[in-house]
Amino acid sequence: MATIAENLAEVKRRMAEAAEAAGRDPEAVALVAVSKVQPPEAVEAALAAGQRVFGENRVQEAKAKFPALRARFPDLRLHLIGPLQTNKVKEALALFDVIETLDRPKLAQALAREAGKTGQRPACFVQVNTGEEPQKAGIMPRDADAFVAESRALGLEIRGLMCIPPVDEEAALHFAFLREIARRNSLPDAPLALSMGMSGDYETAIRFGADLVRVGTGVFGPRPVKPAAV
Repeated sequence: MATIAENLAEVKRRMAEAAEAAGRDPEAVALVAVSKVQPPEAVEAALAAGQRVFGENRVQEAKAKFPALRARFPDLRLHLIGPLQTNKVKEALALFDVIETLDRPKLAQALAREAGKTGQRPACFVQVNTGEEPQKAGIMPRDADAFVAESRALGLEIRGLMCIPPVDEEAALHFAFLREIARRNSLPDAPLALSMGMSGDYETAIRFGADLVRVGTGVFGPRPVKPAAV
């Protein structure tokens, strides 16, 4: 089996090739290594190989894993890529550099209130439900422009958009759709970044303008299997 360092090298090689094929600077595309359910030693192996940006789905899991690592690697950057409950906002602001899953007005208001109290203002990405899937979080595309404007009016640092395409549809269509929403909501001095693409489609996402790709199994291998309850 390939090591995490070897996996990282391969993912970054493929990212660079995809960027160059699209006429883009490979350095303009960042890798978010998705470390959810991975043990601390797996994250340490990635850190030893030079990776510094990680994505976690749950506040409590990240809180148990990352403070000690961050004390040793102060340049580590942590992204929240899973749903955020409003009662976890205070903990999230203390822990994450980027919140990629801003997906509803109630959460935007809670983040703004807590940021006003603490002065902590992480970069926020608006999650857009490009497939309009009822079971999936995210702002509906028809509401995205108004929600971006409302979130900015609250004082949130809206830096980008994020999507997770439906598994049974062509991802490229959703990447192009998100790119268009970003284009019309970008400010003259602050274009919105795009977080899109995962282990199975990150090269396509780069072709359609992804600035961040979120790769888990491609870096860490299959997720650890939890032992069955007895």
